[in-house]
Amino acid sequence: MLVIMDGWGIGKSGDPYDAIQTSGITHFPQWWKEYPHATLTTSGEKVGLPAGQIGNSEVGHLNIGAGRIIFQDLTRIHRDIASGEFFRQPVLVELLEKVAARGGALHLLGLVSPGGVHSHE
Repeated sequence: MLVIMDGWGIGKSGDPYDAIQTSGITHFPQWWKEYPHATLTTSGEKVGLPAGQIGNSEVGHLNIGAGRIIFQDLTRIHRDIASGEFFRQPVLVELLEKVAARGGALHLLGLVSPGGVHSHE
């Protein structure tokens, strides 16, 4: 049986600020003792995100379902910029060539925040 407990977290034993441990749960501690179990790293490079970046449900489920690390868009974009591959993308190159040939301007719109979910700095 596979049980995915989004947002559950496994804290340090005896932590008085751990909501799970202090909630008075009844069955889970016994199951934890009696049945095989594992914990997963759900952030950073282990799930295809930049080091230190928090994960989310989508990232976790995608990696569990694939059974391997799936590099997320943020990581792929950073990797492609660092390698120069980003600047060789045919669609981007063609667009920039057309704008330059016409003496036009290209307006880009995006989000900038440290969140890393829908945007990143």
